[in-house]
Amino acid sequence: MRDRSEVRASRVWKLACLIGYQEGAVVSRTIIDRRAGTVTLFAFDEGQGLSEHAAPFDALVHVIEGEAAVALSSKALRLRSGEMAILPANRPHALRASKRFKMILTMIRSRKGAG
Repeated sequence: MRDRSEVRASRVWKLACLIGYQEGAVVSRTIIDRRAGTVTLFAFDEGQGLSEHAAPFDALVHVIEGEAAVALSSKALRLRSGEMAILPANRPHALRASKRFKMILTMIRSRKGAG
């Protein structure tokens, strides 16, 4: 389930309250969607995840609640509330909820060395 409505500017928001869990699902909500990049909030029910894929741009995953297992190429990472990891462009990665978790995904749509 995806909510494409952006969060309004000039207000204070509590991230964890902007999205709820849905049993057996991954829920997402766009916070910012610009040509330069996106910021998306996700809520994963326990056991849910994103299958292995690669993206053409760097991404930053910041867990705001719960716990996730992240596979980055052949390396296994465990992210808990308050922790983050950078997923480099063109490297395969996958995420799975060890426990229910919420995260912010920041995708930067520019390549290194680009003006």
